Formats: sequence, structure tokens, C-alpha cells
Amino acid sequence: MTAFDILAALPTPVLVGIGGTLGALARYGVDLALSGGRRSTLAVNVLGSIALGALVAAPISSTAATVFGTGFCGAFTTFSSFAVSVAEDASDGQRWRAVQYAVGTLLAALVGVALGGGVVGML
Repeated sequence: MTAFDILAALPTPVLVGIGGTLGALARYGVDLALSGGRRSTLAVNVLGSIALGALVAAPISSTAATVFGTGFCGAFTTFSSFAVSVAEDASDGQRWRAVQYAVGTLLAALVGVALGGGVVGML
């Protein structure tokens, strides 16, 4: 029995928890490396989008999709921090900055999904 067979036998919430733990630790590492703030939020959202695009395009098992897609990418990325930054800018009267950050992040994330999926699709 392999380690992956053992993982596949675990209940879904445990699989999500394992991936989520790894994703949260990775996000913390990015926050430390980039000193937190918007750059960290943008980085994890774009990197997570690339990873999720690659996962969707890859021929992986449902167990791997649960651990890495739902768990890891779900904990690694952060829509809430992104939304708070946009809302704070808008409420502070910096509407143009809010629009730039919102549109820029969403476009970068969509490009990331396409890039991740495209790279895996070429393999």
C-alpha cells in the first residue's frame, strides 16, 4: 500500500485539511518573503490561479484534486484580503486605485489560470 493509497482512504474533510494546512503555510511563507500587504495578496492569488489552472488541466485523481485544488489552493489564495483592500480604497476616496487593483488582480488571475492550464496541456 502506497502513501497515496492511504490518502485516498481518508475522509474528504481530512484531505481538505491536509491540503489547507500546506496552503496556509505556503501563504505565510509568501507573506514573510514579500513583507505582507498587497504584493503578497496579489502574488498568492496569481500563483494560486496558475496552480489551479494546472490542476484542472492535469489528469489527476479526485483525491489529488481535493488535497491540492480545494485544500491547498483554497488556503493559499485569499479573496477576502483582496476584497478588503479594494473596499478600503473605495471608502477612502481612492476609487481609481480600487478599480486598478481589482481589475489588475482579476486579469492577472485569469491569465494565471490560462497559463497554468496551457503549460500542463502542452506536456
